[in-house]
Amino acid sequence: MSKTFTLDDLCTLTDLPKRTVRYYMQMGLVDRPIGETRAAHYLAAHLDQLLKVKQLSDAGISLERIAEIQNGDELPLPRKARKPGDIQVKSHVHVAPGIELQISPEEADMSPDQIRALVKAVMKTIQEIKA
Repeated sequence: MSKTFTLDDLCTLTDLPKRTVRYYMQMGLVDRPIGETRAAHYLAAHLDQLLKVKQLSDAGISLERIAEIQNGDELPLPRKARKPGDIQVKSHVHVAPGIELQISPEEADMSPDQIRALVKAVMKTIQEIKA
């Protein structure tokens, strides 16, 4: 038989207050308990769901985004915080006199074709504004 947990057990194991656990259930981030009232119990799957939500939430991901991730969206790659001395390569594209487009390929998440299309669109917009 599978191990079952009470709400108190879950709160102790996840270091979350009951109110937060109930809120996560209300939002659909964690499955509802098995059974009702005092007879309600939880399975290892509930514990796993809570730990995952806590991990993502602690990483700064909003509860709405966590719900999207649970519904099949890709998990965002965490960005590393930049520290003094870090080196970052950027592309500088001259689009008009006095105007330069700065692109960080690592962060832009755009293909070379998409970047070319962006540069063309910016150049076209500059020409339209000047006309």
